[in-house]
Amino acid sequence: MSPALRKSAAYAWRILLVAALVYGALVVLGQFHDLAVAVFLGLVGAAMLRPVADFLTPALPRPLAVAVVLLGSIALLLGVLSLVGEAVAGEMAGLERQFGAGLSRIERWLEGPPFRLNRGALTDVRARTGQFLSSHRTAVISTALTGVGRLIEVLTVLALAVFCSVFFIHSGERQWRWFCDQLPEAARGRTEIAGRAAWGTFIGYTHGIVLVSSTNAVLVGLALFALGVPLALPLAVLEFFATFIPLVGSPIALAIAAVVALALKGPVVAAIVIALIVIIGQIEGHLLHPLVMGWAVRLHPVVVALSVLGGAIAAGVVGAVVAVPLVSIVWAVHQALRRDRERGGGATTPRDRRA
Repeated sequence: MSPALRKSAAYAWRILLVAALVYGALVVLGQFHDLAVAVFLGLVGAAMLRPVADFLTPALPRPLAVAVVLLGSIALLLGVLSLVGEAVAGEMAGLERQFGAGLSRIERWLEGPPFRLNRGALTDVRARTGQFLSSHRTAVISTALTGVGRLIEVLTVLALAVFCSVFFIHSGERQWRWFCDQLPEAARGRTEIAGRAAWGTFIGYTHGIVLVSSTNAVLVGLALFALGVPLALPLAVLEFFATFIPLVGSPIALAIAAVVALALKGPVVAAIVIALIVIIGQIEGHLLHPLVMGWAVRLHPVVVALSVLGGAIAAGVVGAVVAVPLVSIVWAVHQALRRDRERGGGATTPRDRRA
């Protein structure tokens, strides 16, 4: 057997073993999907709110500071959602009328050049849609009931995430020290280095993506308000949450805004909203990400795109959101451990530092 074949076989079985371990880990995590999402959201809450709690701690007892921060953030989130609901409810009556007129305008536009669609075909699409909903009423109701069950599941995950955030914010450092103390003495130093690198990267990514999402939402909201597009506030909130999926989230949210603008304001305003996709994409890719997140996330755009796609295939929307920070953390841990090896592996354990 040639040395090249022997070496290739050695690499091949090791790669297969690693792939099997990764697949097994994903299968296990899939069985505890809601639990993993709750812990992830709890870590996000800790990354965002722990600095505020640390700032309040000198003036308030630690438990009271954590309670003030959590209750304040929940009140702020509920306030934003209530503003969105009030905006939708206030414009609903006029929107129904405008949306009907907009659909008629779109039909007339499609009937003209360059599309020249048959009017009967468009009317037939409407009729078939109504017939489908009528004939599948049971399936629609069943889907709605399934959605109610899913809503209860989501609320349960959110409650568990808040519960985890309380302890991560209050005593996350002590929990990490306890975990390191359970490991063998020889592994504590490198585990400490990996944990510090992972947490620093996660904090940087979380703060950065929230700042980028907020900036995008403000730009989109101002642009839609200036163009007179209804539901500017709800669409801006949608842009904020969609930006948490890098590269693809913001264009999808703006595409929805373009559809709303097309139905309610016409093709000219819709074309301007489509142009916003390019403009905001350039601002996000060439200004916000390099300045805000460059120090925390050093990934090539191709790696980001592949991570988002792989996460979406593996776990849907949640996977697309989690993929980039997960890959960033893995890369940061690898870099930190490599630097430690190059320095001679003289890492100290948490117990050594406390001594």
